[in-house]
Amino acid sequence: MKKIINQPDDVVSQMLDGMVKAHPESYERLEGTTVLVRKNLSDNKVGIVSGGGSGHEPAHAGFVGEGMLDAAVSGEVFTSPTPDQMLEAIKAVDQGAGVLLITKNYTGDVMNFEMAAEMAEDEGISVEQVIVNDDVAVEDSTHTTGRRGVAGTIFVHKIAGAAAQEGKTLKEVKALADEVVQNVRSMGVALHPAQVPGSGNPGFDIKENEMELGIGIHGEPGMETIGLISADELAERLVEEVLPELKLKQGDETAVIVNGMGATPLMELYILNNRIHDLLREKGIKSELTLVGNYMTALEMAGASLTVLKLTNVRKKYVTNPCQTIAWTIND
Repeated sequence: MKKIINQPDDVVSQMLDGMVKAHPESYERLEGTTVLVRKNLSDNKVGIVSGGGSGHEPAHAGFVGEGMLDAAVSGEVFTSPTPDQMLEAIKAVDQGAGVLLITKNYTGDVMNFEMAAEMAEDEGISVEQVIVNDDVAVEDSTHTTGRRGVAGTIFVHKIAGAAAQEGKTLKEVKALADEVVQNVRSMGVALHPAQVPGSGNPGFDIKENEMELGIGIHGEPGMETIGLISADELAERLVEEVLPELKLKQGDETAVIVNGMGATPLMELYILNNRIHDLLREKGIKSELTLVGNYMTALEMAGASLTVLKLTNVRKKYVTNPCQTIAWTIND
């Protein structure tokens, strides 16, 4: 597979430098690290840090900014960042109010984030952690114990970041983030797999007339290979899998992400979104916020995922609060 890169070993570092050069007003790279830190950190607020393997852009660095993350740590492609890199991010954003780590439920991420938290605690920094496990498709996969963390992580970033920006305590921000994790669910589908730079092999094999239902964001195969179906049929299948997990009832409010996996045209995502919202309306469920586009990808995988967050008045307030990042901006 052809890629616009130089050497495979340099892709993460050169990507991060390219991001900083494109958005010097937004963040800076900590020297000698893979950490991007928000410029003009707010004083005396809880720091919010997330991260994971590269290849999911704009996650996670694209969500660094006012009202969301204060720092993001990038590992190698589809590989967890190291604890020492995470520690540098924690130290960089600590303003004395503590730091919340937002971690997707992948074994390497969870282990390394926990080690970084312990190292930070040894240096006198209060750290809490929330683990996102929104994927309804697969449990106890090759990469996880329990369910995987996928695009629902973006809503955790948003609500935790907004609460921290408002001045909530570390305990309060963690409680809100944990509530989001309990009330957000996702599921994805792929038409074509991703390929890690330099690997020479796709993540899984799929025929031209097939789709892989329930894929992860590291090129993992899903729970079922099915024949190619229409966008409306796919919307119905995703809604059928995701909504029961949230126990939604008529009149409930939601926020929705129709997420591209990296190589899916916006045309197709909006077609998928069209039927998803019809289905929600038919069930009497309201969508108060909708995001359509690439938010958490898997390199050049062709496909999409559906994420639904059940809203309360508090979650609605924070998910719609202003934020300024390169991947998601809400103005006053």
